[in-house]
Amino acid sequence: MGSWIKQLLAYAIGLAIAFVAIGWILQQGDATAPVAAANTEAGGLFDALHANLAHPLSRLFVQLLVIIAAARLTGAVFVRLGMPAVVGEMTAGILLGPSLLGHLAPQAFGFIFPTDSLGALRLFSQIGICLFMFTVGMELKADHLRHKVRSAVAVSHASIVVPFVLGAGLAMLLFDSLAGPQASFRAFALFLGISLSITAFPVLARILQERGMTNTPLGATAIACAAVDDVTAWSIMAFVVAMSRSASLGGAVVALALALVFVAFMLVVVRRVLPRALDTANPEPSSGTLAVVVCLLFAASLSTELIGIHALFGAFLAGVVMPDTNDFRERLRVRVERFSSVMLLPLFFAFTGLRTEVGLISGVQDWLICALIIVLATVGKLGATAVAARWTGMGWRDALQLGALMNTRGLMELIALNIGYDLGILSPQIFTMLVIMALVTTFMTGPLLTWFQRGGGVKSISAGGR
Repeated sequence: MGSWIKQLLAYAIGLAIAFVAIGWILQQGDATAPVAAANTEAGGLFDALHANLAHPLSRLFVQLLVIIAAARLTGAVFVRLGMPAVVGEMTAGILLGPSLLGHLAPQAFGFIFPTDSLGALRLFSQIGICLFMFTVGMELKADHLRHKVRSAVAVSHASIVVPFVLGAGLAMLLFDSLAGPQASFRAFALFLGISLSITAFPVLARILQERGMTNTPLGATAIACAAVDDVTAWSIMAFVVAMSRSASLGGAVVALALALVFVAFMLVVVRRVLPRALDTANPEPSSGTLAVVVCLLFAASLSTELIGIHALFGAFLAGVVMPDTNDFRERLRVRVERFSSVMLLPLFFAFTGLRTEVGLISGVQDWLICALIIVLATVGKLGATAVAARWTGMGWRDALQLGALMNTRGLMELIALNIGYDLGILSPQIFTMLVIMALVTTFMTGPLLTWFQRGGGVKSISAGGR
């Protein structure tokens, strides 16, 4: 015990000597630098905390806390209302923008989302979108198309062509007043056509899953139609992006030619080599396997970005070529989706919300234009899908349900709109109108589907036919 006490005393004496020495050094240093000492004493604890909070990393953490919490809470509310959580998360992004938070609490909005902090938020959101498109590519399987080729191609192309024509025609009325600063009429018209004709394949798949309709004939047809719709719409989008980014038509043709070469390389070469490079049999993908997947994802995204058709197309292709043996896609998709949907996708919704200002739609004429866009988008998509499905032999009840499902736009629409905004094709005003259209058409999917399942609208069509 005596030895232990001696060690404790030696330790205490050593600490005391060290503290005295450090105090003497600091005192001597303050004496030789009075200005610095005065400045240090002038700043209090509050000033130090405020300065630390203004640091870009601290500000990003604040944004992450607010955005993720709002997305999860709003998503949970929408799930209780019978809608997919992603719809609530989309809404949360809009509510955090100038349309609500910026209007009700401008000081809090300015503190959380200062203009100089949006660069980092945008980059993180773009990474989230690339990860999301990667999972969309993995969900797109050949089995979705193989058994429903005839009806899927007929219905999906009808559901693209009709709203596309309506959107392009609408551009003739809106170009002079609502086109973006970098928009030619051709790019603006094509982009409005795409905006009205997109279907949100992931949201549609989740609605079918939640309603137990995935393995029904209607569910299989809907998934096949949405898959064909996605491939067609994003191919057209690649053309529009290439044309908008190129200074001439020749440059756009070169970009598209390079894109076709890249697609062929991914589908023919990478798709065959990849199963040998990945350990697909392991129930838990190893770190080496995940590293190969991530490298391929970023390399494909970089390639299409350099070609000039946006990084998300490469991410989508990277998902398409993933091997599907031993349920590898599903196991990988779950891991990627959990991370991206919880952390990164809400950042994209918030960034979209920061660009969406409902106050820009101020007069009666603006709201009439917004309503017209919603009507044309719904009539063109739902109506064309239902008529084409009926023409292929489907009953009116199932045809109308299929039309309601294909009319959902969700996150895919927001991705397309942000591309148009970044390219200068869409002005902030038409961007806001199209975001509202995306939300409304996505909101109405569930209620319309339930109504058509109960026979709503079918009797009136039958009566009209008589």
